[in-house]
Amino acid sequence: MKNISLKLQDPVFQEMEKILENVQVSRNKYINEAIEYYNALQDRLLLEKQLLQESAMVSADSMAVLHEFEAIEDEW
Repeated sequence: MKNISLKLQDPVFQEMEKILENVQVSRNKYINEAIEYYNALQDRLLLEKQLLQESAMVSADSMAVLHEFEAIEDEW
């Protein structure tokens, strides 16, 4: 486990403290879960960006193949 020093903006800290009064979780666990959640969100956004880039790279080829299939269907 790693130790870090963390400076939170006062409004963020106050909101966290207010929430911690109502949930049965330690501050450490709360922050760890928040970071874990945010990491998962960022991973998902990065994957979405990568998929969009790769989709754009192959879109012209995909359209060409589609037109070839349509031409074959028209011949039947």
